[in-house]
Amino acid sequence: MIKNSKILISAGGTGGHIFPALSVANELKRINPDCEILFVGARGKMEMEKVPKAGYKIIGLPVKGMPRKLSFKMISFVFSLFKSWLQARKIVKNFNPDVAAGFGGYASGPVLHWAARLKIPTLIQEQNSFAGKTNKLLAKKAAKICVSYNGMEKFFPESKIIFTGNPIRKQIFETQNTKADALNFFELGSEKLTILVLEEALAHGQLTIKF
Repeated sequence: MIKNSKILISAGGTGGHIFPALSVANELKRINPDCEILFVGARGKMEMEKVPKAGYKIIGLPVKGMPRKLSFKMISFVFSLFKSWLQARKIVKNFNPDVAAGFGGYASGPVLHWAARLKIPTLIQEQNSFAGKTNKLLAKKAAKICVSYNGMEKFFPESKIIFTGNPIRKQIFETQNTKADALNFFELGSEKLTILVLEEALAHGQLTIKF
């Protein structure tokens, strides 16, 4: 990695996007302490709290999710998207990163669109087995696409795919908690099978149970 390199990261909406992005940012800082990292997220979303808490600067865009049904909310959505598009262009030009990486979330679209338009190498990271709409659109201009599951060529150009797995926070490996501690905390019996269901997996219809 080039010393004093500048990296623009866009991630947000859910922990599934934010924490992998923070894991990568932490590793980049470990490899090259002199690199400069700037996050871009969506105002009012959890990234605006989690990213600064992790020690990184973040700029929030007014971008919102597109309404599922045609209503007056669509006007607000279009206005926020247009405003975010303009702000994203300004952020990318002013920061002038060496590379831009998108991990999903509302802000990734405008940010990586302008990065690609301004000839900045872009990379996207897809954590799920079913690619999100934003990443599928961004894949057309992305230099590389990092995935966590096999078979992702049905969503992305195979020549761009790199199987990296899902970035994991260092704290997870360093925890001193045991299975017994978790069972006690949630008041669960060790004699019964325990299944963890993540809300985001249910929302995207991606729940798979293996025994």
